[in-house]
Amino acid sequence: MAVPTDPAIEEEEEHGGPTHHPSAPLDESFDISTTVDPSYIISLIRKLLPSGSASQTAPKRTLSISNEEEGAPVSAANDNDHEHLNSSSYKYENMDVDDSGEVFCQQGECDGTSNAGKEQDWEEYGCILWDLAANTTHAELMVENLILDVLLANLLVCKSPRVTEISIGIIGNLACHEIPMKHIVSTNGLIEIIVDKLFMDDPQCLCEICRLLAVSLQSGESVAWAEALQSEYTLCQILWIAENTLNLQLTEKSIGLILAILESQQKVVDALVPPIMKLGLTSILINLLAFEMSKLMNERIPERYTILDLILRALEALSVIDDHSQEICSSKELFQLICDLIKFPDKVEVGNCCVTAAILIANILSEVADHASEISQDFGLLAGLLDIFPFASDDLEARNALWNVIARIMVRIQETEISPSSLYHYVSVLVNKTDMIEDELLNQQLVNSSHEQEGLSPGSTVDARNTSLKKMINILNQWTDAKETTENKLDADDIVDEKDVKRLLDCCHKFYK
Repeated sequence: MAVPTDPAIEEEEEHGGPTHHPSAPLDESFDISTTVDPSYIISLIRKLLPSGSASQTAPKRTLSISNEEEGAPVSAANDNDHEHLNSSSYKYENMDVDDSGEVFCQQGECDGTSNAGKEQDWEEYGCILWDLAANTTHAELMVENLILDVLLANLLVCKSPRVTEISIGIIGNLACHEIPMKHIVSTNGLIEIIVDKLFMDDPQCLCEICRLLAVSLQSGESVAWAEALQSEYTLCQILWIAENTLNLQLTEKSIGLILAILESQQKVVDALVPPIMKLGLTSILINLLAFEMSKLMNERIPERYTILDLILRALEALSVIDDHSQEICSSKELFQLICDLIKFPDKVEVGNCCVTAAILIANILSEVADHASEISQDFGLLAGLLDIFPFASDDLEARNALWNVIARIMVRIQETEISPSSLYHYVSVLVNKTDMIEDELLNQQLVNSSHEQEGLSPGSTVDARNTSLKKMINILNQWTDAKETTENKLDADDIVDEKDVKRLLDCCHKFYK
């Protein structure tokens, strides 16, 4: 939906704006520079005085706005405009609303039949502000002109899910900016009413609430939000939503909220993680992972891949939190699930998920070393780990984790004692992945030596890589030395090309230090 024609809006060029509910990380600024007149924004705020029964079936709207300079925020008002705003500031109780913005929800009762036109108007104005709140300049202007008081009034008196969704959506975009976030926290009763809305049964409203809470827990005001969330009753509801919703978007947003709790500052972690763990977070995440893995193996639904990655990231975050990592790392079901993911053949579809799984496996092996012995004979897992290197080329932590896991597996291989069949399978896996091994070693060579020492414990990345390369060399030499004896004991099809073996052996020697 484009901004309605208004003399206060100067359009220099058409440019599609963001969706009306972008989920913007805190470390990203919104690249929206507009020439929307501040007086127009103020008029929209006035038209949002408590209203109700906004249509739930009305289409979602996005905003088309003009840009002066791509990627550079531009102030929406000049000095004269600011003087006008300062002189025309008003208090909530003195607001006068024109006919188009007239209050249509009286005494908390919303009549959806007699006010359909006004409901549509309210939704239209709200969606425009929802979009505009993604811009820092506009967001600061809105909070200075009491939009939070207006939205709080709507949340208190109107029971329409659509009104609630839009109101929370606007606040969610405002929360992405530092100054508006401070206004949100200081608005008496606003945080409490937002948390209370977690008990609604409307998926779209809950999506916006989870998004807002996730953003807030990653902000500089996270402690205030954690205090509002720390009751067992509220945390139970968050877990219930994540575990029971059938709405894909709400599943993603609710798990994203859990991840935000786990990745928040230490004070928030200390306040929220112990009680949410007691409520069964670990088992819920593992059950969700099992469900997503079954979907991945059977249906391949791209819309679910983000959910799978969020679950893995939440489990990874838990695996490094003191006092809670053991519960994650000791789960045999979890370990089997992530090993199955590593062995998943179509990694192009879930490459990021596999990278996260590799880091999680490394964390688990650091806590439960016996798992390495269990998987040392799993040739499919070894092949799967090597397959992940291309997806982790820009992720130093993930590459460190991969080498660490491979080293832990390979030191348990006794190449002089294993059967000819097992020796063949190891050699076959390694030779088939020669290109990936070589590319990773070349890539690693370009990494600054100081960064190379930041590998996962025990030992550095260099140590883990060298341990792996040494074992590869030993296995390949054992195959070459026992070639005639070994091949006589194998099927005719179990043959490895000598040239391929030599190529990999030369590569390992070249990079072994």
